[in-house]
Amino acid sequence: MVGSVGNGSMDLREKEKVEPLPREFDPEEIVPPKPPLETEGAGGEEGSGKSREIVLGRNVHTMCFAIKEPEADDEVTGEREAYMASVLARYRRSLIDRTKHHLGYPYNLDFDYGALGQLQHFSINNLGDPFIESNYGVHSRQFEVGVLDWFARLWELEKNEYWGYITNCGTEGNLHGILVGREVFPDGILYASGESHYSIFKAARMYRMECLKVDTLASGEIDCTHFKASLLQNMERPAIVNVNIGTTVKGAVDDLDLVIKTLEENGFKDRFYIHCDGALFGLMMPFVKRAPKVTFKKPIGSVSVSGHKFVGCPMPCGVQITRLQHINVLSSNVEYLASRDATIMGSRNGHAPIFLWYTLNRKGYRGFQKEVQKCLRNAHYLKDRLKEAGISVMLNELSSTVVFERPEDEEFVRQWQLACEGNIAHVVVMPNVTIDKLDSFLNELLRHRSCWYQKGNISPPCIAADIGEENCCCALHKR
Repeated sequence: MVGSVGNGSMDLREKEKVEPLPREFDPEEIVPPKPPLETEGAGGEEGSGKSREIVLGRNVHTMCFAIKEPEADDEVTGEREAYMASVLARYRRSLIDRTKHHLGYPYNLDFDYGALGQLQHFSINNLGDPFIESNYGVHSRQFEVGVLDWFARLWELEKNEYWGYITNCGTEGNLHGILVGREVFPDGILYASGESHYSIFKAARMYRMECLKVDTLASGEIDCTHFKASLLQNMERPAIVNVNIGTTVKGAVDDLDLVIKTLEENGFKDRFYIHCDGALFGLMMPFVKRAPKVTFKKPIGSVSVSGHKFVGCPMPCGVQITRLQHINVLSSNVEYLASRDATIMGSRNGHAPIFLWYTLNRKGYRGFQKEVQKCLRNAHYLKDRLKEAGISVMLNELSSTVVFERPEDEEFVRQWQLACEGNIAHVVVMPNVTIDKLDSFLNELLRHRSCWYQKGNISPPCIAADIGEENCCCALHKR
């Protein structure tokens, strides 16, 4: 028993000279970061020619928990168990604190999966094709296919016409979607806007594909005029196109119908493959009134979403759906599995489908619609409050991503876990982000901002180049 350790026992920390827990894991002692800096060619003040330095996080080696061999008498004293329990307890406290200040990344932290705790004792692995059972019997394919059917209905593709699987993250969905496009059109060129997620360009490097980066509008949406010009310079080769259903930084939704029209009117009919990256908004848009539809009734090849974002899963996961006719070009039978290999990963988390199935059953279409409306309403509240305070801010019509001027203090950025790029930062309003949480953030931001700009003696930066003149509140563009 831990409580029976006598006074004469040597403390484990002293015995092994274990380093104390880093202050980062004590909510009352957040360490101001002094990260290494790396320069980036883009960004900086408008017209200044200066480049903003990319602020990188701290080296985790400075605060990691070492693993050491147990002492011979550990089973008797129980000191190591007590030490590990204390580490986990303090880590849990730090998670609670960091969750309170979580605004910059699109994760829905409002979930309760207590009912699924009984399944954590099993090694559930969905290796191989979801639709073909493997010899490995501890799987959750029946849950996985149920989830895939739900998404296929959402995107209007019949059961006998789709193929898909539950991925380990949104990036894997993008890697798979681009791979399918490459296999359908081996000599195709990948077109992606400059606002696309970095995994799209990672896919191009991994698959040795030629990739053309397309300009964007101030909103972050793909510029179809530049897209057309790029197509016309490469008429002889098919087009593989990434369409963003919500860009990473600005939450912009590419005009899918205009992209298709641009392709078909410029000689690419039946010579293109479209992958829709809907990591976050792919599951929100179907519940937004007047939003354009993402549907397989249009000539698209695949759609991917993340399961740990709007749905709210405690582990990274995602969903990838494509047309069944495409999947044969990259699948092969594996005798060792008694199944077929058509996925990026071999072993796949078998718990994730159960978590998704559980949430979809609890909320359903109506539940998601309510959460989407709440997110959009709260995003508009944040935008209006920032604008009233004279802070440059932008909110795209179909988005819950509020973009505003980057805070001057990197410690403030780290405290609220804001995602930044160049001169802008954003807050992604998710179902767990309440008005009270936004008010707390706003009050702290305004208090710090008065110091950064010396109560009006120093002017905030101009970010018109990032969010458009109509959204900029700098001295030049303020109305």
